[in-house]
Amino acid sequence: MKLFYRKYGDSGAQPLLILHGLFGTSDNWVSYSRRIADEGFEVFALDQRNHGQSPKSPAFNYLALTDDLYDFIEEHKIENPILLGHSLGGKVAMRFTLENPEMIKRLVVVDISLKSYPPRREHLQIVKAIQAVDPSQIQDRQEAEEKIAGLLPEMRLRQFVLKSLHRTSQNGFEWRLNIDGIAPNLNEMFDGIELDETFEKPTLFIKGGLSNYILLEDFPRIRKNFPHAEIITIDGTSHWVQVEAPERFFQLTSGFMNGNPSWFKAGKQGVIRN
Repeated sequence: MKLFYRKYGDSGAQPLLILHGLFGTSDNWVSYSRRIADEGFEVFALDQRNHGQSPKSPAFNYLALTDDLYDFIEEHKIENPILLGHSLGGKVAMRFTLENPEMIKRLVVVDISLKSYPPRREHLQIVKAIQAVDPSQIQDRQEAEEKIAGLLPEMRLRQFVLKSLHRTSQNGFEWRLNIDGIAPNLNEMFDGIELDETFEKPTLFIKGGLSNYILLEDFPRIRKNFPHAEIITIDGTSHWVQVEAPERFFQLTSGFMNGNPSWFKAGKQGVIRN
């Protein structure tokens, strides 16, 4: 499967691959990608299958997503990349790294652990919201937002979902989320990663202080598979760490990925080193 991607930075610089979360797209990472490229990275921000402008497929599980990433790296002849993944993208990045440790230089995982998760009401509501909007029957985004307001009362979540509603060349609308491929396989996105392999290279986990995706009880499991993992909490942030604390997130990730020995001191206000 040929994934859609956005590229920033100079060819030949240190490759960095960015994987968005469930219901996200590479669009969510444009500002960060442009800025981190200026720090000496060749950035590839990917749309994973059934998201954004990448192909649609009825197969949607971590095996397929990991295979897509392997094929992308092979196709573009990317050597020794750094992987950065948020949520769903973080699980794909972890699984790929544990299966192919020799291929990856460093790993950054944003607010997700290896464990399995129970289904979350928020995800089910997003599915219902997308299914409630027939893009061929709306005149503008305001109409779409009104249709989903009852299902997604939080404005930020509505805006996140509506980023995947795009105008067509015929001036209509289309969803760039293949909900027919995602919805039947949604439970598989909560699966854990059950691998005994370890990744012995530098790894950074960033946790939102208000988020429950990574708990204290998860730390031993994380460090079993990633013995050199640093787990950093950015206080006052939810699951969307990179959105709610963009400067602290950037300083931490850029310092870590550049190998700056004092990277963990960057943006130290509101950051807790575990």
